[in-house]
Amino acid sequence: MTPSAAPRLRRALLRAGAFGAQSAAQTGLPQLGLSVPVHSADELLQALRVLEHRRLSATLLIPAALALQEAATVRAAAQAGHEIAGTGSAAGLAALDVAACQSVAAWEAGETEPGWAGWQALAARGVRPLPLPGPTPQPGQTVRIAPAELAARLDELHTNGFRPSPVRELSGLRRATPRDLLLHVYAQTVEANFTRQHHVIDLTQRADGVMRVAPLPSAPDPLPLPRTIPTAELHLDSARIVGLAARGALGAYRAYLRSLKDVGRALQERPELHGAQAVFAVTLFYAPLEQAGFTLLELPPARARVYALGFRVLRLVHGTTQASSVLVPKMAWLPRDEFLKRYG
Repeated sequence: MTPSAAPRLRRALLRAGAFGAQSAAQTGLPQLGLSVPVHSADELLQALRVLEHRRLSATLLIPAALALQEAATVRAAAQAGHEIAGTGSAAGLAALDVAACQSVAAWEAGETEPGWAGWQALAARGVRPLPLPGPTPQPGQTVRIAPAELAARLDELHTNGFRPSPVRELSGLRRATPRDLLLHVYAQTVEANFTRQHHVIDLTQRADGVMRVAPLPSAPDPLPLPRTIPTAELHLDSARIVGLAARGALGAYRAYLRSLKDVGRALQERPELHGAQAVFAVTLFYAPLEQAGFTLLELPPARARVYALGFRVLRLVHGTTQASSVLVPKMAWLPRDEFLKRYG
């Protein structure tokens, strides 16, 4: 195995639960596991000042050498409610325990992970790899923010409705399984390719955002428009809508309505959507759209069967346990002017 392949394999195994690795599930809550890597005394103090100013706690990723050097500060951080987690070589675990005056139970997985032998040694001591952070904030997931970026990023997270917390406090935190790895592979291949090929615009920056939108150069059947008219197709963020629906239909419906306003802003602000003369979606969740003023259209039978199969696959992938009472999708649509009148 090449040196570059070994870390990738370890990350894949960690996503599947190797060495007791943890995973964070999307629960529909705006909670976000925040980890902050600190590599110097100045970074540690900077992170603590920012977090104290905002009355927040986080998971501090601290190398053992720094913990010994700044033992009093690390101890005070732990007493203030921050989670102390290790990073780098596993040989520093005992020193980190001493500095924090508590048993460290988590270790960073990712940029400075300790290698095969290190993970084995940590697992033998009951130390679990933290969930691998995502590239963008997602409800119930984790994010890694450097101290220099912390103040600005926390302001952004607050604006978008996220509630940062130490990773250990995530309500959906659990032992990872092979299914988590499969979900990651699906997201990085099938969903990423679809997004790229169809130029899908992500509108889920808010914690309860559930919509994405794609510009189309035509008006597909059965829209009552000339085929050459540009349109905009709505797509749901499946993982988010499953999480919200698990918390209750009312919360999911409200998220729907707020997300339609996100689409309204995108129609007015995104150049690629300026020509779209209608907004439509093909979905099993058409009832909320009908309540929101959309007109429903029956799909041609063959297309309806294809979409229904695709939606069944999505339900399996995202693990929803609630059986849908609707088996046949429909198209819901609004003319652009009417959509903007309601949601612009």
